[in-house]
Amino acid sequence: MDERGDYQGDGLGLVDDKGRVAIPASLRATLAANAPRPDGKDGGTVIVGVHPKHKCLRAYDPAYVRILRAQLDAREAAHTSADGEPNYNFKRRGASGEPVPFDGSGRFIMPGFPRDYAGIGEHAFFWGTLDWIEIWDPKTLLDAEDVDPVMQAACRYHCKTKGVAL
Repeated sequence: MDERGDYQGDGLGLVDDKGRVAIPASLRATLAANAPRPDGKDGGTVIVGVHPKHKCLRAYDPAYVRILRAQLDAREAAHTSADGEPNYNFKRRGASGEPVPFDGSGRFIMPGFPRDYAGIGEHAFFWGTLDWIEIWDPKTLLDAEDVDPVMQAACRYHCKTKGVAL
């Protein structure tokens, strides 16, 4: 796939005991278009891993892997030491991800370690960043000091409309 749709939208999802959650409709259509099932049925594949900087998850379609690799290769090349040794941590962190299926309703199961790392419990806040979708524990997001305040306000709004106490 040469042309990928951009992830724009946000929402709050309820996470069940197995870690299953539904991608909000505002993001689901783009993900389904970017990562269709080969058999043509509803659903597809989403790659879920830890964010390279923040205590949240990053989710994206398989076509983004090629773009991500190019970005990580460039960053690694720009940070190679005088003896030619690259900084391996760029790819170690940036390549975090596990492909998981999602159904026609956008439901998928968050992989265990990434979910635990991000501290995602009963609710998950989704935020499209054009290239990928961030998935946050609402409290973690609201306590973070280096994220956009509009994103935090959107999280507060969705929690308030769904009666989620923060």
